[in-house]
Amino acid sequence: MDTSESSSTEPDTAPPAAPAPPRRGWRRWAMDTRPLRIPAYRRLWSSTIVTAVGSQLTAVAVPKQIYDITGSSAWVGYAGLAGLVPMVVFALWGGAVADTVDRRKLLLVTNSGIAVTSLLFWAQAVTGLDSVVVLMVLLALQQAFFGLNSPARNASIARLVPAGELPAANALGSTVMQTGLVAGPLLAGVLIPVIGLPVLYLIDALALCVTVWAVFRLPALPPLGEGPARRAGVREIAAGFRYISGHKVLLLSFLADIVAMVLGMPRALFPQLAAQTYASYGEGLALGVLFAGIPVGAVLGGLFSGVFSRARRHGWMVIGAVVGWGVAIAGFGLSGNLWLAVAFLAAAGVADMVSMVFRGAILLSAATDEMRGRMQGVFTVVVAGGPRLADVLHGTSGSAFGPRAAVAGGGALVVAVMLALAAAVPALRRYRV
Repeated sequence: MDTSESSSTEPDTAPPAAPAPPRRGWRRWAMDTRPLRIPAYRRLWSSTIVTAVGSQLTAVAVPKQIYDITGSSAWVGYAGLAGLVPMVVFALWGGAVADTVDRRKLLLVTNSGIAVTSLLFWAQAVTGLDSVVVLMVLLALQQAFFGLNSPARNASIARLVPAGELPAANALGSTVMQTGLVAGPLLAGVLIPVIGLPVLYLIDALALCVTVWAVFRLPALPPLGEGPARRAGVREIAAGFRYISGHKVLLLSFLADIVAMVLGMPRALFPQLAAQTYASYGEGLALGVLFAGIPVGAVLGGLFSGVFSRARRHGWMVIGAVVGWGVAIAGFGLSGNLWLAVAFLAAAGVADMVSMVFRGAILLSAATDEMRGRMQGVFTVVVAGGPRLADVLHGTSGSAFGPRAAVAGGGALVVAVMLALAAAVPALRRYRV
Protein backbone atom coordinates (compact mmCIF):
# COMPACT_ATOMS: atom_id res chain seq x y z
CA MET A 1 0.00 0.00 0.00
CA ASP A 2 1.23 3.49 -0.79
CA THR A 3 1.68 5.01 2.66
CA SER A 4 1.40 8.51 1.30
CA GLU A 5 -2.30 7.82 0.67
CA SER A 6 -3.09 5.34 3.41
CA SER A 7 -5.83 5.87 5.97
CA SER A 8 -3.27 6.28 8.75
CA THR A 9 -1.50 9.31 7.26
CA GLU A 10 -4.17 11.47 5.65
CA PRO A 11 -5.55 14.41 7.64
CA ASP A 12 -8.89 14.24 9.45
CA THR A 13 -9.98 17.63 8.14
CA ALA A 14 -10.23 19.08 4.68
CA PRO A 15 -6.97 20.49 3.27
CA PRO A 16 -6.79 24.20 2.54
CA ALA A 17 -8.10 25.19 -0.86
CA ALA A 18 -5.46 25.75 -3.51
CA PRO A 19 -5.79 28.94 -5.54
CA ALA A 20 -7.93 28.25 -8.58
CA PRO A 21 -5.97 28.65 -11.81
CA PRO A 22 -7.50 30.97 -14.40
CA ARG A 23 -9.82 29.12 -16.77
CA ARG A 24 -9.95 30.29 -20.35
CA GLY A 25 -11.95 29.34 -23.40
CA TRP A 26 -14.14 26.25 -23.11
CA ARG A 27 -12.59 25.35 -19.75
CA ARG A 28 -14.61 28.11 -18.11
CA TRP A 29 -17.71 26.08 -18.95
CA ALA A 30 -16.44 22.58 -18.21
CA MET A 31 -16.89 20.72 -14.93
CA ASP A 32 -14.70 21.92 -12.06
CA THR A 33 -12.52 18.92 -11.16
CA ARG A 34 -10.36 20.49 -8.44
CA PRO A 35 -11.68 18.16 -5.69
CA LEU A 36 -10.32 15.15 -7.60
CA ARG A 37 -6.79 16.30 -6.74
CA ILE A 38 -7.49 15.18 -3.15
CA PRO A 39 -6.69 11.42 -2.90
CA ALA A 40 -9.37 10.57 -0.33
CA TYR A 41 -12.17 12.34 -2.20
CA ARG A 42 -10.95 10.93 -5.51
CA ARG A 43 -11.22 7.37 -4.18
CA LEU A 44 -14.70 7.99 -2.79
CA TRP A 45 -15.88 9.58 -6.04
CA SER A 46 -14.31 6.88 -8.22
CA SER A 47 -16.16 4.16 -6.33
CA THR A 48 -19.40 6.05 -6.95
CA ILE A 49 -18.89 5.72 -10.71
CA VAL A 50 -19.16 1.94 -10.36
CA THR A 51 -21.96 1.77 -7.82
CA ALA A 52 -24.13 4.44 -9.50
CA VAL A 53 -24.77 2.02 -12.36
CA GLY A 54 -24.71 -1.15 -10.26
CA SER A 55 -27.34 0.10 -7.83
CA GLN A 56 -29.67 0.90 -10.71
CA LEU A 57 -29.37 -2.68 -11.96
CA THR A 58 -30.84 -3.86 -8.67
CA ALA A 59 -33.38 -1.01 -8.68
CA VAL A 60 -34.71 -2.39 -11.98
CA ALA A 61 -34.30 -6.08 -11.13
CA VAL A 62 -36.33 -6.06 -7.90
CA PRO A 63 -39.61 -4.64 -9.32
CA LYS A 64 -39.12 -6.78 -12.44
CA GLN A 65 -38.82 -9.94 -10.33
CA ILE A 66 -41.78 -8.98 -8.15
CA TYR A 67 -43.94 -8.38 -11.22
CA ASP A 68 -42.81 -11.67 -12.78
CA ILE A 69 -43.87 -13.53 -9.62
CA THR A 70 -47.17 -11.76 -8.97
CA GLY A 71 -48.24 -10.30 -12.32
CA SER A 72 -49.45 -7.30 -10.29
CA SER A 73 -48.28 -3.68 -10.42
CA ALA A 74 -49.88 -3.20 -7.01
CA TRP A 75 -47.27 -5.48 -5.45
CA VAL A 76 -44.56 -3.43 -7.12
CA GLY A 77 -46.05 -0.36 -5.43
CA TYR A 78 -46.18 -2.12 -2.05
CA ALA A 79 -42.49 -2.95 -2.46
CA GLY A 80 -41.72 0.74 -2.87
CA LEU A 81 -43.45 1.45 0.42
CA ALA A 82 -41.59 -1.44 2.07
CA GLY A 83 -38.34 0.25 1.08
CA LEU A 84 -39.37 3.84 1.87
CA VAL A 85 -40.36 3.38 5.53
CA PRO A 86 -37.08 1.82 6.78
CA MET A 87 -35.07 4.25 4.66
CA VAL A 88 -36.78 7.24 6.32
CA VAL A 89 -36.44 5.83 9.86
CA PHE A 90 -32.82 4.78 9.51
CA ALA A 91 -31.78 7.93 7.65
CA LEU A 92 -32.90 10.05 10.60
CA TRP A 93 -31.23 7.72 13.08
CA GLY A 94 -28.21 7.28 10.83
CA GLY A 95 -27.67 11.02 10.78
CA ALA A 96 -27.48 11.04 14.57
CA VAL A 97 -25.14 8.03 14.52
CA ALA A 98 -22.88 9.76 11.99
CA ASP A 99 -22.41 12.66 14.43
CA THR A 100 -21.29 10.39 17.29
CA VAL A 101 -18.92 7.82 15.72
CA ASP A 102 -16.04 7.61 13.26
CA ARG A 103 -17.83 8.11 9.94
CA ARG A 104 -15.31 5.95 8.10
CA LYS A 105 -16.16 2.97 10.33
CA LEU A 106 -19.87 3.59 9.88
CA LEU A 107 -19.41 3.67 6.10
CA LEU A 108 -17.46 0.39 6.22
CA VAL A 109 -20.23 -1.34 8.17
CA THR A 110 -23.12 0.00 6.10
CA ASN A 111 -21.50 -0.50 2.69
CA SER A 112 -20.64 -4.06 3.69
CA GLY A 113 -24.25 -4.55 4.77
CA ILE A 114 -25.55 -3.31 1.41
CA ALA A 115 -23.12 -5.63 -0.40
CA VAL A 116 -24.25 -8.65 1.67
CA THR A 117 -27.88 -7.76 0.93
CA SER A 118 -27.11 -7.75 -2.81
CA LEU A 119 -25.54 -11.18 -2.43
CA LEU A 120 -28.74 -12.38 -0.72
CA PHE A 121 -30.76 -10.97 -3.63
CA TRP A 122 -28.55 -13.02 -5.93
CA ALA A 123 -28.94 -16.14 -3.78
CA GLN A 124 -32.76 -16.03 -3.74
CA ALA A 125 -32.87 -15.42 -7.49
CA VAL A 126 -30.40 -18.13 -8.47
CA THR A 127 -32.17 -20.73 -6.28
CA GLY A 128 -35.58 -19.88 -7.78
CA LEU A 129 -37.16 -19.10 -4.41
CA ASP A 130 -39.84 -16.88 -5.99
CA SER A 131 -40.97 -15.38 -2.67
CA VAL A 132 -42.33 -11.85 -2.67
CA VAL A 133 -42.07 -11.76 1.12
CA VAL A 134 -38.34 -12.53 0.99
CA LEU A 135 -37.83 -9.88 -1.70
CA MET A 136 -39.64 -7.23 0.33
CA VAL A 137 -37.71 -8.12 3.51
CA LEU A 138 -34.42 -7.87 1.61
CA LEU A 139 -35.48 -4.58 0.05
CA ALA A 140 -36.37 -3.18 3.47
CA LEU A 141 -32.99 -4.34 4.84
CA GLN A 142 -31.14 -2.80 1.90
CA GLN A 143 -32.90 0.55 2.32
CA ALA A 144 -32.24 0.53 6.06
CA PHE A 145 -28.51 0.16 5.37
CA PHE A 146 -28.78 2.90 2.74
CA GLY A 147 -30.50 5.18 5.25
CA LEU A 148 -27.63 4.65 7.70
CA ASN A 149 -25.01 5.06 4.98
CA SER A 150 -26.13 8.16 3.10
CA PRO A 151 -25.87 10.78 5.89
CA ALA A 152 -22.39 9.62 6.87
CA ARG A 153 -21.20 9.58 3.27
CA ASN A 154 -22.48 13.05 2.47
CA ALA A 155 -21.34 14.56 5.77
CA SER A 156 -17.82 13.18 5.23
CA ILE A 157 -17.28 15.28 2.11
CA ALA A 158 -16.83 18.47 4.13
CA ARG A 159 -13.96 16.77 6.00
CA LEU A 160 -12.23 15.77 2.76
CA VAL A 161 -12.75 18.85 0.55
CA PRO A 162 -12.05 22.56 1.26
CA ALA A 163 -15.14 24.70 1.81
CA GLY A 164 -14.55 26.65 -1.40
CA GLU A 165 -14.66 23.46 -3.45
CA LEU A 166 -17.83 21.96 -1.94
CA PRO A 167 -20.06 23.06 -4.88
CA ALA A 168 -17.62 21.44 -7.30
CA ALA A 169 -17.53 18.24 -5.22
CA ASN A 170 -21.34 18.14 -5.10
CA ALA A 171 -21.51 18.68 -8.86
CA LEU A 172 -19.07 15.81 -9.46
CA GLY A 173 -21.02 13.43 -7.22
CA SER A 174 -24.46 14.45 -8.49
CA THR A 175 -23.38 14.11 -12.13
CA VAL A 176 -22.22 10.55 -11.54
CA MET A 177 -25.45 9.62 -9.78
CA GLN A 178 -27.61 11.16 -12.50
CA THR A 179 -25.57 9.37 -15.16
CA GLY A 180 -26.30 6.14 -13.31
CA LEU A 181 -30.03 6.95 -13.40
CA VAL A 182 -29.82 7.14 -17.19
CA ALA A 183 -27.30 4.39 -17.99
CA GLY A 184 -28.29 1.86 -15.31
CA PRO A 185 -31.89 1.19 -16.39
CA LEU A 186 -30.90 1.17 -20.07
CA LEU A 187 -28.14 -1.34 -19.36
CA ALA A 188 -30.52 -3.45 -17.24
CA GLY A 189 -33.04 -3.52 -20.08
CA VAL A 190 -30.38 -4.79 -22.45
CA LEU A 191 -28.85 -7.34 -20.04
CA ILE A 192 -31.95 -8.94 -18.50
CA PRO A 193 -32.87 -10.97 -21.64
CA VAL A 194 -29.20 -11.97 -22.09
CA ILE A 195 -27.89 -12.84 -18.62
CA GLY A 196 -30.99 -12.86 -16.41
CA LEU A 197 -31.85 -11.27 -13.08
CA PRO A 198 -29.47 -13.29 -10.83
CA VAL A 199 -26.37 -12.01 -12.63
CA LEU A 200 -27.63 -8.42 -12.37
CA TYR A 201 -27.77 -8.79 -8.59
CA LEU A 202 -24.29 -10.31 -8.59
CA ILE A 203 -22.86 -7.43 -10.65
CA ASP A 204 -24.24 -4.95 -8.10
CA ALA A 205 -22.71 -6.93 -5.23
CA LEU A 206 -19.30 -6.95 -6.91
CA ALA A 207 -19.54 -3.20 -7.61
CA LEU A 208 -20.24 -2.61 -3.92
CA CYS A 209 -17.00 -4.40 -3.05
CA VAL A 210 -15.21 -1.58 -4.89
CA THR A 211 -16.96 0.91 -2.62
CA VAL A 212 -15.98 -1.01 0.52
CA TRP A 213 -12.33 -0.96 -0.58
CA ALA A 214 -12.48 2.78 -1.34
CA VAL A 215 -13.97 3.51 2.10
CA PHE A 216 -11.31 1.34 3.76
CA ARG A 217 -8.66 3.62 2.22
CA LEU A 218 -10.25 6.79 3.65
CA PRO A 219 -8.72 8.61 6.64
CA ALA A 220 -10.32 8.21 10.05
CA LEU A 221 -13.23 10.64 10.48
CA PRO A 222 -14.02 10.72 14.22
CA PRO A 223 -16.20 13.45 15.75
CA LEU A 224 -14.36 16.75 16.14
CA GLY A 225 -13.96 18.40 19.51
CA GLU A 226 -13.20 17.26 23.02
CA GLY A 227 -16.74 17.09 24.42
CA PRO A 228 -18.25 14.02 26.10
CA ALA A 229 -19.29 11.10 23.92
CA ARG A 230 -22.93 11.27 22.81
CA ARG A 231 -25.44 8.53 22.18
CA ALA A 232 -27.45 8.45 18.96
CA GLY A 233 -31.00 8.41 20.28
CA VAL A 234 -34.29 10.25 19.98
CA ARG A 235 -32.85 13.20 21.92
CA GLU A 236 -30.06 13.64 19.39
CA ILE A 237 -32.51 13.42 16.47
CA ALA A 238 -34.76 16.02 18.11
CA ALA A 239 -31.72 18.25 18.66
CA GLY A 240 -31.09 18.10 14.92
CA PHE A 241 -34.59 19.37 14.14
CA ARG A 242 -34.20 22.16 16.73
CA TYR A 243 -30.92 23.10 15.07
CA ILE A 244 -32.67 23.37 11.69
CA SER A 245 -35.48 25.51 13.13
CA GLY A 246 -32.91 27.86 14.67
CA HIS A 247 -30.93 28.33 11.46
CA LYS A 248 -33.16 29.90 8.82
CA VAL A 249 -30.78 29.34 5.93
CA LEU A 250 -30.82 25.58 6.60
CA LEU A 251 -34.59 25.56 7.01
CA LEU A 252 -35.04 27.44 3.73
CA SER A 253 -32.72 25.06 1.89
CA PHE A 254 -34.95 22.15 2.91
CA LEU A 255 -38.15 24.06 2.11
CA ALA A 256 -36.79 24.96 -1.32
CA ASP A 257 -36.42 21.29 -2.21
CA ILE A 258 -39.84 20.42 -0.78
CA VAL A 259 -41.46 23.20 -2.82
CA ALA A 260 -39.73 22.11 -6.03
CA MET A 261 -40.32 18.38 -5.65
CA VAL A 262 -43.78 18.20 -4.06
CA LEU A 263 -45.38 20.89 -6.21
CA GLY A 264 -43.35 20.43 -9.39
CA MET A 265 -42.30 16.79 -9.91
CA PRO A 266 -44.72 15.47 -12.59
CA ARG A 267 -43.41 11.90 -13.11
CA ALA A 268 -46.67 10.28 -11.91
CA LEU A 269 -48.38 11.80 -14.96
CA PHE A 270 -45.82 10.58 -17.50
CA PRO A 271 -47.75 7.38 -18.35
CA GLN A 272 -50.99 9.30 -18.91
CA LEU A 273 -49.25 11.96 -21.00
CA ALA A 274 -47.53 9.29 -23.08
CA ALA A 275 -50.82 7.47 -23.67
CA GLN A 276 -52.90 10.56 -24.44
CA THR A 277 -51.06 13.79 -25.27
CA TYR A 278 -48.07 12.21 -27.05
CA ALA A 279 -49.67 8.98 -28.31
CA SER A 280 -49.03 9.93 -31.95
CA TYR A 281 -45.27 9.60 -31.33
CA GLY A 282 -45.67 6.05 -30.02
CA GLU A 283 -46.60 5.45 -26.40
CA GLY A 284 -43.47 3.45 -25.58
CA LEU A 285 -41.11 5.99 -27.12
CA ALA A 286 -42.91 8.88 -25.45
CA LEU A 287 -42.80 7.25 -22.02
CA GLY A 288 -39.10 6.44 -22.30
CA VAL A 289 -37.99 9.91 -23.35
CA LEU A 290 -40.20 11.60 -20.75
CA PHE A 291 -38.56 9.61 -17.95
CA ALA A 292 -35.11 10.26 -19.40
CA GLY A 293 -35.57 14.02 -19.89
CA ILE A 294 -34.81 15.28 -16.37
CA PRO A 295 -31.80 12.98 -15.69
CA VAL A 296 -30.26 13.81 -19.07
CA GLY A 297 -30.60 17.52 -18.34
CA ALA A 298 -29.03 17.02 -14.91
CA VAL A 299 -26.06 15.21 -16.46
CA LEU A 300 -25.57 18.03 -18.97
CA GLY A 301 -25.76 20.54 -16.13
CA GLY A 302 -23.07 18.63 -14.29
CA LEU A 303 -20.78 18.40 -17.30
CA PHE A 304 -20.91 22.18 -17.71
CA SER A 305 -20.94 22.96 -13.98
CA GLY A 306 -17.85 25.16 -14.36
CA VAL A 307 -20.36 27.85 -15.30
CA PHE A 308 -21.79 28.00 -11.78
CA SER A 309 -19.74 25.93 -9.32
CA ARG A 310 -17.51 28.89 -8.37
CA ALA A 311 -20.44 31.16 -7.50
CA ARG A 312 -20.33 32.55 -3.96
CA ARG A 313 -23.94 33.68 -3.54
CA HIS A 314 -25.21 30.19 -2.77
CA GLY A 315 -28.59 31.37 -1.53
CA TRP A 316 -29.43 33.21 -4.75
CA MET A 317 -28.27 30.19 -6.76
CA VAL A 318 -30.80 27.99 -4.93
CA ILE A 319 -33.59 30.53 -5.37
CA GLY A 320 -32.84 30.98 -9.08
CA ALA A 321 -32.56 27.22 -9.66
CA VAL A 322 -35.91 26.45 -8.01
CA VAL A 323 -37.63 29.26 -9.92
CA GLY A 324 -36.01 27.98 -13.13
CA TRP A 325 -37.27 24.47 -12.34
CA GLY A 326 -40.80 25.81 -11.91
CA VAL A 327 -40.70 27.76 -15.18
CA ALA A 328 -39.38 24.71 -17.08
CA ILE A 329 -42.03 22.40 -15.57
CA ALA A 330 -44.78 24.88 -16.46
CA GLY A 331 -43.41 25.01 -20.01
CA PHE A 332 -43.45 21.22 -20.14
CA GLY A 333 -47.10 21.16 -19.09
CA LEU A 334 -48.04 23.61 -21.83
CA SER A 335 -46.15 21.72 -24.58
CA GLY A 336 -48.13 19.68 -27.06
CA ASN A 337 -45.03 18.67 -29.01
CA LEU A 338 -43.09 15.75 -27.48
CA TRP A 339 -39.61 17.04 -28.35
CA LEU A 340 -40.35 20.52 -27.02
CA ALA A 341 -41.69 18.89 -23.87
CA VAL A 342 -38.49 16.86 -23.46
CA ALA A 343 -36.43 20.03 -23.99
CA PHE A 344 -38.32 21.67 -21.11
CA LEU A 345 -37.74 18.58 -18.95
CA ALA A 346 -34.02 18.70 -19.76
CA ALA A 347 -33.96 22.38 -18.77
CA ALA A 348 -35.66 21.38 -15.52
CA GLY A 349 -32.93 18.78 -15.02
CA VAL A 350 -30.23 21.46 -15.38
CA ALA A 351 -32.03 23.61 -12.80
CA ASP A 352 -32.35 20.62 -10.48
CA MET A 353 -28.61 19.97 -10.74
CA VAL A 354 -27.83 23.58 -9.79
CA SER A 355 -30.24 23.36 -6.87
CA MET A 356 -28.72 20.08 -5.64
CA VAL A 357 -25.18 21.46 -5.86
CA PHE A 358 -25.83 24.58 -3.82
CA ARG A 359 -28.31 23.13 -1.34
CA GLY A 360 -25.73 20.45 -0.61
CA ALA A 361 -22.99 23.05 -0.23
CA ILE A 362 -25.13 25.10 2.15
CA LEU A 363 -25.86 22.06 4.33
CA LEU A 364 -22.16 21.21 4.54
CA SER A 365 -20.85 24.74 5.09
CA ALA A 366 -23.58 26.35 7.22
CA ALA A 367 -23.84 23.45 9.71
CA THR A 368 -21.18 22.58 12.26
CA ASP A 369 -19.45 19.20 11.93
CA GLU A 370 -21.23 17.83 15.00
CA MET A 371 -24.56 18.45 13.24
CA ARG A 372 -23.69 17.54 9.65
CA GLY A 373 -24.76 13.91 9.94
CA ARG A 374 -28.20 14.85 11.22
CA MET A 375 -28.59 17.52 8.54
CA GLN A 376 -27.76 14.93 5.88
CA GLY A 377 -30.22 12.48 7.44
CA VAL A 378 -33.02 14.99 7.07
CA PHE A 379 -31.75 15.82 3.57
CA THR A 380 -31.98 12.12 2.60
CA VAL A 381 -35.57 11.92 3.86
CA VAL A 382 -36.58 15.11 2.03
CA VAL A 383 -34.98 14.01 -1.26
CA ALA A 384 -36.60 10.56 -1.08
CA GLY A 385 -39.96 11.60 0.32
CA GLY A 386 -40.69 14.72 -1.74
CA PRO A 387 -41.10 12.99 -5.12
CA ARG A 388 -43.29 10.30 -3.54
CA LEU A 389 -45.61 12.94 -2.10
CA ALA A 390 -45.58 14.57 -5.53
CA ASP A 391 -46.74 11.29 -7.08
CA VAL A 392 -49.85 11.39 -4.89
CA LEU A 393 -50.51 15.10 -5.43
CA HIS A 394 -50.01 15.07 -9.19
CA GLY A 395 -51.85 11.79 -9.64
CA THR A 396 -54.98 13.14 -7.95
CA SER A 397 -54.81 16.61 -9.51
CA GLY A 398 -54.15 15.08 -12.93
CA SER A 399 -57.32 13.02 -12.60
CA ALA A 400 -59.30 16.07 -11.52
CA PHE A 401 -57.99 18.74 -13.92
CA GLY A 402 -56.19 16.83 -16.66
CA PRO A 403 -52.47 16.04 -16.79
CA ARG A 404 -51.25 19.10 -18.69
CA ALA A 405 -53.15 21.55 -16.48
CA ALA A 406 -51.88 19.79 -13.35
CA VAL A 407 -48.27 19.95 -14.53
CA ALA A 408 -48.41 23.58 -15.67
CA GLY A 409 -50.22 24.63 -12.49
CA GLY A 410 -47.65 22.84 -10.34
CA GLY A 411 -44.80 24.62 -12.09
CA ALA A 412 -46.48 28.00 -11.62
CA LEU A 413 -47.01 27.24 -7.93
CA VAL A 414 -43.31 26.41 -7.53
CA VAL A 415 -42.36 29.85 -8.89
CA ALA A 416 -44.91 31.70 -6.76
CA VAL A 417 -44.16 29.89 -3.50
CA MET A 418 -40.38 30.06 -3.90
CA LEU A 419 -40.43 33.79 -4.63
CA ALA A 420 -42.75 34.35 -1.66
CA LEU A 421 -40.39 32.42 0.65
CA ALA A 422 -37.37 34.31 -0.64
CA ALA A 423 -39.13 37.64 -0.08
CA ALA A 424 -40.42 36.74 3.38
CA VAL A 425 -37.18 35.25 4.76
CA PRO A 426 -34.06 37.15 3.67
CA ALA A 427 -31.59 34.68 5.26
CA LEU A 428 -31.34 32.59 2.10
CA ARG A 429 -30.96 35.63 -0.17
CA ARG A 430 -28.12 36.93 1.97
CA TYR A 431 -26.21 33.66 2.34
CA ARG A 432 -22.84 33.60 0.61
CA VAL A 433 -19.39 32.07 1.16
